[in-house]
Amino acid sequence: MVLVAKICKRVFQMILQSNHLHYLAFEKLNLSSQPLVKARLFCTARSVSHSSNQFSRAARTEAQDVLFEYLHSTRSLNFTDAEHISRNSPHFILNLLSNIHNDKDVVRCLGKFLRYNPINEFEPFFESIGLPLSDVSSLLPQHLFFLTDDHVLLHNFHILCDYGIPRIKMGKIYKEAKEVFGYGSGLLASKLQAYENLGLSKTTVVKLVCCCPSLLVGCVDNEFARFIDKLKRLGIESDRIGAYMFSKESYNWNRVLDTMDFLHKIGYSEEQLHNLFETNPLLVIQGSGKRVYVLFGRMLKLGIEMSQVYTLFISNPQILSPKCEKNLLQALDFLLYIGLGKQDIANIICNHMELLCSCTMKGPKTVCKELDIKKESLCQTIRQDPIKFFTLACKSNVKTSKQIVSEDQSKKLEKVSFLLRLGYVENSDEMMKALKKFRGRGDQLQERYDCLVQAGLDCNAVSSLIKHAPMVLNQSKDVIEKKIDCLTRCLEYPLMSIVAFPAYLCYDMQRITLRFKMYVWLRDRGAAKPMLSLSTILACSDARFSKYFVDIHPEGPAVWTNLRNVSSSS
Repeated sequence: MVLVAKICKRVFQMILQSNHLHYLAFEKLNLSSQPLVKARLFCTARSVSHSSNQFSRAARTEAQDVLFEYLHSTRSLNFTDAEHISRNSPHFILNLLSNIHNDKDVVRCLGKFLRYNPINEFEPFFESIGLPLSDVSSLLPQHLFFLTDDHVLLHNFHILCDYGIPRIKMGKIYKEAKEVFGYGSGLLASKLQAYENLGLSKTTVVKLVCCCPSLLVGCVDNEFARFIDKLKRLGIESDRIGAYMFSKESYNWNRVLDTMDFLHKIGYSEEQLHNLFETNPLLVIQGSGKRVYVLFGRMLKLGIEMSQVYTLFISNPQILSPKCEKNLLQALDFLLYIGLGKQDIANIICNHMELLCSCTMKGPKTVCKELDIKKESLCQTIRQDPIKFFTLACKSNVKTSKQIVSEDQSKKLEKVSFLLRLGYVENSDEMMKALKKFRGRGDQLQERYDCLVQAGLDCNAVSSLIKHAPMVLNQSKDVIEKKIDCLTRCLEYPLMSIVAFPAYLCYDMQRITLRFKMYVWLRDRGAAKPMLSLSTILACSDARFSKYFVDIHPEGPAVWTNLRNVSSSS
């Protein structure tokens, strides 16, 4: 194959030298579609392994000048295009130089070579816009050799240049959204303007397009538009998004939205989400929210129930800071390495989350070496007394470690005091179980308790309610207030109905809102009895709810679908 290629090359060179034919004459010979001709005319075995040390810097500079002169004067490319291509295609320059044998007279020899050996101009062009060499050959047009033959590509390329997109970044756009370079007149400019209409500055749109070229394909990306809308509702300027993005990363806006919805579901208020974006926006944006799901997934794998994980996130919003996230994952890896069981690790996470977030841990091998014990013995020590994990493995000095543990013990005593006020017996099995069920500091639990009392419930009724449904106090004060407001304002139910069905306060806000709205719609039309019990509306399965609250009215399915669509888009 190589021998045949060499013969073909020599034949074509002889034709060119004897008749001074232009490359376009090959089309008349019906050779332009042949694989061997497409491959390389001026070099049959191009290799990017040429070391720049083979040619002096002066030789390479002269070669750049020759290529510029060829592209600008001979091929009529504009000055800026020819300049950029010639100065930003070093591998192509090296391959050009490999075709001459006199690097002391580069200008004459290379000029002569280019007169009789037309080059595929797409090769240096693709290299100059940042495409990897491994992708260049696969992206070369099938039947085109000169850039000016593809005037549509050049037109859209210049639109992007004029808009402010760096030429060296356009390779990613060409690779991920090639159709952008085939748009008709005015289309590309209108797409760029559409993103400015979302409230983004031109500088931000430039960065956005460099990071996510696919946004220029089709209409304005709905997921991205929804994301910008959510930022606005959180009081965050749309242009801030530009500071959070990196061109080497890819972004899944649908997953970013899912992450924000997830944080909202576990109880993050708009104020907390605003603060999260102000202090650590990359947690949601970088990796398209992957870091949040990694933390969430690790806890679920340890056997911690979904509701408990929600509570841990609500009670400890600092989990989502970079430092706390790193500390927590290091601690988990430490405990898994020494062989501690999943249940024991889950108990440490549920009871000492604040400690796990605040302590930077040594490596398990380092701790074993310092104590001169094996990891099995260290595992047994921690299993018997989890607090020793922090005193032995925390990187901070002993005094600080003891202080941290002391503070943790103090918080545990606050929780015990709160439970005693509720009527639990000290050191009883019931008390031990309650300590595991209730999440949060003693003062947080008291605040949530007071919230129910201030809403109008009797203290004894609240204590009874909490004992029957401990998860009620594992939600933030804001969430409890929203659910009470929804009950009394939307349904106009008496507050005491919560005492009859305390589990109401444990259901997801989205489920409550959707089912209540559907029930109210039916009730207003006489299709449902007034004042149905909360358990009848909320505790049934989705299939049962559809059967008795949706399908019983001719318009019910359409109304239910509309309610769900509105809920998912809000």
